[in-house]
Amino acid sequence: MFSLQNKTAIVTGGASGIGLAISTAFAQAGALVHILELNADQAHQVVSDLVGAGGRAKAHAVDVSKQADVRAVIDGIAAGGPIHILVNNAGIAHVGNAETTTEADLDRLYNVNIKGVYNCLNATIPYLKANGGGVIVNMASVAATVGIPDRFAYSMTKGAVLTMTLSVAKDYLKDNIRCNCISPARVHTPFVDGFIAKNYPGKEAEMFAKLSATQPIGRMAEPHEIGALALFLCSDEAAFITGTDYPIDGGFVRLNN
Repeated sequence: MFSLQNKTAIVTGGASGIGLAISTAFAQAGALVHILELNADQAHQVVSDLVGAGGRAKAHAVDVSKQADVRAVIDGIAAGGPIHILVNNAGIAHVGNAETTTEADLDRLYNVNIKGVYNCLNATIPYLKANGGGVIVNMASVAATVGIPDRFAYSMTKGAVLTMTLSVAKDYLKDNIRCNCISPARVHTPFVDGFIAKNYPGKEAEMFAKLSATQPIGRMAEPHEIGALALFLCSDEAAFITGTDYPIDGGFVRLNN
């Protein structure tokens, strides 16, 4: 079950955190994984690790907010064979409310988290259509549906990801393209550790425990758990699933009351 043998997948931001877990799960399931990553060195190291473990992977240095660059990379991937899967995982965070969020902050979040997803959709969907279908998974967040303090711009962008998912799922039913999104709560990634160390020096353990406790299940998610859900959604076993947002949140959305 959940085999991706003979499938080609694109994973944006696929060299760290959740993206790395998705790239790893896909490679282990037999896919050829194309990692689109801003950090070229990191992407090449991950590819080396995946290939060393018996997987198939390639690295592409690209800023997803640059449409021409995204199109050039995806055109190049498509020239080598059919594309079957797109995972829009690349994204950035921001802390602030409507007053403290600057115009530059808003533009930066929009360019990566919304325009970046659009750029990849716009460039990849024609190839999925030409190949008779495919699967798209977008990374949203519980912030798309639940009010979270000081996440004004981030919540805006993830709400857009959710609604883009529904739109794409509806528009491309006839083309056999499935589109879903995943909405994690807090996930224990290097980003979280860095955020805590930067903002709460000397109180790392206390803040980690406090952030973990915001999930009713009592801990943060592990990246491999998100990777496993993405693998399922992109596999043939999920062929009847489209237009759905999947919270993976330790009860955050429904049980935090």
